[in-house]
Amino acid sequence: MINNNKAMLEQYNVSKLASEEKLKALAQNKNDKLLKEQTDSFEALLLKFMLDSAMKMDNPLYPKAPGDEIYTSMYKDTLSKELSGNFGYSEMLFNFLKEQEKQKP
Repeated sequence: MINNNKAMLEQYNVSKLASEEKLKALAQNKNDKLLKEQTDSFEALLLKFMLDSAMKMDNPLYPKAPGDEIYTSMYKDTLSKELSGNFGYSEMLFNFLKEQEKQKP
């Protein structure tokens, strides 16, 4: 009976340890997902700056319409968000930050 209780206790400890490891892994996956979202957002910001300088809409042939700057800015925002994650800046920053996290004492 004592051996049976001891075996059950050991099994409980093993399952508890396994569940704690699963929780840590889930937390790490969640942190990785959040970090990836942030690095994608940073890449979108960089792309927005590049698009702003590359797509200057100063054309003297066509007059400016009311609200033109607002719509152009919204278009560039959407375009930069859609393009983010595909240029490699996000992945490079994500990998760099993961390496920095591993090197922390």
